[in-house]
Amino acid sequence: MNQFKTLALLSVLSALLISISYYTIGGTGGVIIGVAIAAMTNLGSWFYSDKIALAAHQAQPVSKEAEPALYAMVEKLAAKADIPMPGVYILPTQSANAFATGRDPEHAAVAVTQGIMAMLSRDELEGVIAHELSHIMNRDTLTQAVAATIAGAISFLAQMLQYSMWFGGSNSREDNGPNPIALMATLILAPMAATVIQLGISRTREFAADAGAAQLTGNPRALANALQRLEASAKKMPMTGNPAYEPLMIMHAVPKQMFSGLFSTHPATDLRVERLMALEQEVATA
Repeated sequence: MNQFKTLALLSVLSALLISISYYTIGGTGGVIIGVAIAAMTNLGSWFYSDKIALAAHQAQPVSKEAEPALYAMVEKLAAKADIPMPGVYILPTQSANAFATGRDPEHAAVAVTQGIMAMLSRDELEGVIAHELSHIMNRDTLTQAVAATIAGAISFLAQMLQYSMWFGGSNSREDNGPNPIALMATLILAPMAATVIQLGISRTREFAADAGAAQLTGNPRALANALQRLEASAKKMPMTGNPAYEPLMIMHAVPKQMFSGLFSTHPATDLRVERLMALEQEVATA
């Protein structure tokens, strides 16, 4: 089912990318350029999604000797989840966050920041790692990487169009030239459309990964506590980087502003905590 959703997401975002190219660049040339960008983006996100995401955050690989406690934690939870041992990486930032990436469990990686390792207790960090491994188990990482990569390409195209309008753009339209109205619509709507599509896959998958983490660790409260601390930390020390990769993170990288919750890639932390506490109650009752 997740593979079908990935294919559907890839198709919709690719169609959006090609349409933007057609209406802004114009004519057959615009379609050809859009198809070429979509093809390169799709192939790149399929084969190199993990490398792209890790490189974007300057993640460094971790050996068992360098970080024995972290490595052992990932190794134990991966064995419990019955998936291959993923690569382990550390992001050189004091912002507290974590993410998983890779096209399948055989090509996966888990990355945590220096900040999250310093801030969370062992049980809380274990809950976070279990959450990321749940994404790998559910094959969410490919879907999230495809969405992030193509959405990033759409935003990049819109930004390039904006520069072209500022520096030498024309308000006239030739038969096969760019449409000024489409240009303006693209600048405003394209990044928003890509984000809205991402919302359709991110929020439900976060709930599922939270539940998977609770099952792996048997300690829903530890993850709930971690989420609350991560949200508080994000307000004080937001994580910088390409916003297209925010859906990969366990917590939104920047603090939410007024109305931004409508376009947040993550469910409200209070709701995630509430569901985790309900799971704890179910376990206690059982």
